[in-house]
Amino acid sequence: MYDLIVIGAGAAGLMAAGEAARRGRRVLLLEKMEKAGRKVRITGKGRCNVTNMRESEEFLSRVRTNVDFFRPSFACMSNKATVRFFERLGVKMITERGDRVFPKSGRAWDVADALVGWCRENGVTMEFHSKVEEIVTVADRVLGVNYTNKRGFRRREEADNVIVATGGVGYPATGSTGDGYRFAHRLGHAIEPVRPSLVPLVSSHPAIGAMAGLELRNISVRLMVDGTCAGEEFGEIAVSTRGVEGAVVLRLSRDAVDALIEEHRVELWLDLKPALTPEVLAERIARERAELPREAMVRELVRKLVPRLLVEPVAAEAGLHPKMYLKKMGEEEQGRLIAVLKRFVLPISDYRPFEEAVVTAGGVRVDEVDPQTLQSKRVKGLYFAGEVLDLDADTGGYNLQIAFSTGRLAGQLRGSGLAPRERSGQQE
Repeated sequence: MYDLIVIGAGAAGLMAAGEAARRGRRVLLLEKMEKAGRKVRITGKGRCNVTNMRESEEFLSRVRTNVDFFRPSFACMSNKATVRFFERLGVKMITERGDRVFPKSGRAWDVADALVGWCRENGVTMEFHSKVEEIVTVADRVLGVNYTNKRGFRRREEADNVIVATGGVGYPATGSTGDGYRFAHRLGHAIEPVRPSLVPLVSSHPAIGAMAGLELRNISVRLMVDGTCAGEEFGEIAVSTRGVEGAVVLRLSRDAVDALIEEHRVELWLDLKPALTPEVLAERIARERAELPREAMVRELVRKLVPRLLVEPVAAEAGLHPKMYLKKMGEEEQGRLIAVLKRFVLPISDYRPFEEAVVTAGGVRVDEVDPQTLQSKRVKGLYFAGEVLDLDADTGGYNLQIAFSTGRLAGQLRGSGLAPRERSGQQE
């Protein structure tokens, strides 16, 4: 019999299993995929943005939901503690722009392999191709799990404690298919409706297809819901065949998705020249016009102001024909051009599916989970960690930190009644 069964070998599950084993627990880790840490291995475009080194309160301000619930987990394992943890395991870290932390090797696999190795060194038993079908309880207390092993046989394994660390429903190819929500719901837990977060948005702009490949840096973007500003970000966006994406759009996407679900009108307002006032921009245009030949066309002026893929869309929005001679452009036409440069509107009609979302918003309602232990208030011995909870944050290392912090706290099995039996000489 095990002291603990952890369901899911992602970032939260590996941290939880290793922490419990380090404390002397007999731990079984069940993963339905063929290896551990599949999502960790692809995160950050294969580089793995482990955490973010912003100071505590600034870090916590980037947690979008239930930040007060998350505080005890973050106190248990902060961003600084996470960096120390991996460096003690031999994975050197570097801090890059935006205080984002990556393995110095640039390989996400190093992070996943370090976690797996740490679990094995502490004595965690791992079984892969093992799909949990049911968490077994008796009288509102955990008894164990029923699962199907890699040979297709149905088995029951008993334990007084189970940690659900199954992730959300984003990147289902990595094994995140919403199993944890089903387990929690069957055991009486309410589930906050799940939806994609940090996801590309779909625009209905008539020229959006021609903009594919566009990359914009240092622009200001407002998220407008029914004409009211619901958020503003500064940085980079891109347009691809998937839609409008980039760090700025991902950060705004959670509120955009909620607004779209509620059938509000959603737009992105792009300030293509945020450093220039309309007056200064008019002076810039005057200088550019003076340097162009007499027979220059509008498109040549606009090209000096925006990337090639935006020339025709900007001209069209301003009501200017790209091949109109520049000498025919008067003050009124120039005023319209300036207005479009300061507010280029992308109507948002939809969002991309869960398969393209970095994280899942929604999940197990946190008011039914003890924030000091992450144990269920409904079922004794049942714990939750990671994305299965109704916790999500901005892009930039915050969501992986949520997984590590909640995994560490859940793995301590506080409130389980088990006395600590820490192993000596193991990595903390």
